[in-house]
Amino acid sequence: MLKGIRIVEIEALGPAPFAGMLLADLGAEVVVVHRKHASAPGLPERSLLDRGKRSIMLDLKDAEDVAVLMRLIATADGLIEGFRPGVMERLGLGPDACLAVNPGLIYGRMTGWGQDGPLARTAGHDMNYIGVSGALWYASLPGEPPMAPPTLVGDIGGGALYLVIGMLAGIISARAGGRGTVVDAAVVDGSAHMMNLLMSLGQSGSLVTERGRSLLDGPHWCRVYRAADGGFISVQCVEPKFYALFLDRLGLTGDAQFVRQFDRDLWLGLGRRLAAIFAAKPRDEWISLFEGSDACVGPVLSPQEAARHPHMAARGSWQAVDGVLQAAAAPRFAGRPDWIPAKSPARGEHDAEICAELADPQATNR
Repeated sequence: MLKGIRIVEIEALGPAPFAGMLLADLGAEVVVVHRKHASAPGLPERSLLDRGKRSIMLDLKDAEDVAVLMRLIATADGLIEGFRPGVMERLGLGPDACLAVNPGLIYGRMTGWGQDGPLARTAGHDMNYIGVSGALWYASLPGEPPMAPPTLVGDIGGGALYLVIGMLAGIISARAGGRGTVVDAAVVDGSAHMMNLLMSLGQSGSLVTERGRSLLDGPHWCRVYRAADGGFISVQCVEPKFYALFLDRLGLTGDAQFVRQFDRDLWLGLGRRLAAIFAAKPRDEWISLFEGSDACVGPVLSPQEAARHPHMAARGSWQAVDGVLQAAAAPRFAGRPDWIPAKSPARGEHDAEICAELADPQATNR
């Protein structure tokens, strides 16, 4: 879908390379500029996040290598960098320098705190960002510390996905006759923005500041329960008609307390009762009980289990490439062939190829 779009990605960690992977999954040509030294300890030689990209190794403190990078930038639609504010400027590769050689460039900056503000130049990680943005507040039951799935709400949801949206919006604008621009994608901004669906519940009184008292963070019908075998079951039967089906399958339709679905004063006690009920049988036995119903009950699966689940397997959502389990590209497009797993390059695998292209005037003036 993005054929003909070239993105230059400066090697980084976390949401920046994920954004590059997503753009490559969607058909963009992504050239990742790897550092001219071994990968950081603990990182693979061929990273899953580099799948579908081409790799060139450059030393951004070497004048000759920087000249190669600037020639590459001159051919690109966009650039992605994930350093703290000011780092690219100190290397002579800030937005002003890059836009001078390519006025139509979309310069994407991926940070946790953003390019300005009191915390902009301080260190942080996913949980710090979503803690400050407000996105972590409702992520647990009352009395328990908030805990969100690692990286998903902050680095990926509030960071990488917003960077990709910003990059594509900027490229559309530039191709329509506008000039290039700088995209300031901050995890704190994106994760706060994602809260608007939940915040909209406040307009009807369904969201309260106190944790455990809102429709999606406290009810007994909106939780995860542990089964007898240590497995987990997700329950989220929000609408009354689905909740009624849930009670029917459990034989609780005549219970005077359970039928009062929206009585907040009962939620804590009913949650304890459901916990005891679900703890009496293994996970898969419960899943069989609710199979085929609209009661909105399902298993909590590991990625390895998810790959074997009939629904996920039918869609090919998880695939193994060279022994590495990974999720297929998303979203999907009608009439397009199924996604073919792309391999990740070795560091510097395309050095000669890319330099040869840059030596060709047609590559620079594409």
